[in-house]
Amino acid sequence: MSVAKFIDPTALMRVKSLELRVRMVMEGFWKGLHRSPYHGFSVEFSEYRPYVRGDDLRYLDWKVMARTDRAYLKKFEDETNLHAHLVLDRSRSMAYGSGGYTKADYSATLAATFAYFLMGQHDAVGLTTFDQGIESHLPARQRPGQLREILVTLEKAPAGQGTDLSTAMRGLHALVRKRGFIVLFSDFLAPIADLEREIGYFAAARHELAVFQFLDRQELDFSFDRPTLFRDSEDLLSLFVDPAVARSGYLERLHQHLDAVKELCARNGISYRLVPTDEPLEKVLFEFVRIRG
Repeated sequence: MSVAKFIDPTALMRVKSLELRVRMVMEGFWKGLHRSPYHGFSVEFSEYRPYVRGDDLRYLDWKVMARTDRAYLKKFEDETNLHAHLVLDRSRSMAYGSGGYTKADYSATLAATFAYFLMGQHDAVGLTTFDQGIESHLPARQRPGQLREILVTLEKAPAGQGTDLSTAMRGLHALVRKRGFIVLFSDFLAPIADLEREIGYFAAARHELAVFQFLDRQELDFSFDRPTLFRDSEDLLSLFVDPAVARSGYLERLHQHLDAVKELCARNGISYRLVPTDEPLEKVLFEFVRIRG
């Protein structure tokens, strides 16, 4: 899939309609998939699921394994439809953006695209939004009108204050009983030390998890070129900073934090992806499909 064929996120986010943005991403994705060496695997994606440790090897499809060099199990009647739960951070820190759109805009567009794709595979999809707790919850369903409800929820601007991932995840425990696929969207700009227990609960319940961590390019590079007044978006504290002095220490602490999130996911068998918000959405969707396939 040629980089030249990707849609520039800045141009994409100028489109006001979330649904139209999703359709544009999907059109680019399908065109790219058709040109890629993975063309044709989407049929298998809807009929099989990947082998996970602990599955009964008697149900492994050896013919598919021989053809693709990947381990798949044929889905049984009662598990043909995946139950996917998209879990989206709506705290105030997600309202930051340096390129004309915010992390909230980008992550909402990506979540909507995932919902569109999964429902096109006849999977049940739900949406949970959170800040310091659960903000809204749509149970995973495959029904007329479900995608519209998801899009309407995602079009709302984030109104939350701080981020409390642990409390939000505990709330999700009570809401998501049936084993499924949980996709977490957040910038994770909050302490995560107490998240280990909540992640462990979902892993023990044999949920499959994927984490997408969103950061603006300026957050990643600290590419400010003059002394600037910074305001914490969640506790509203202000600090005047000279970037030339602060950059080295900031980047060191940021990379320590990113490594901690990545290591937490690896330790619990969770798919993890750091997503700069200037990255084309088709590319992230393509990798998401590879995770699922």
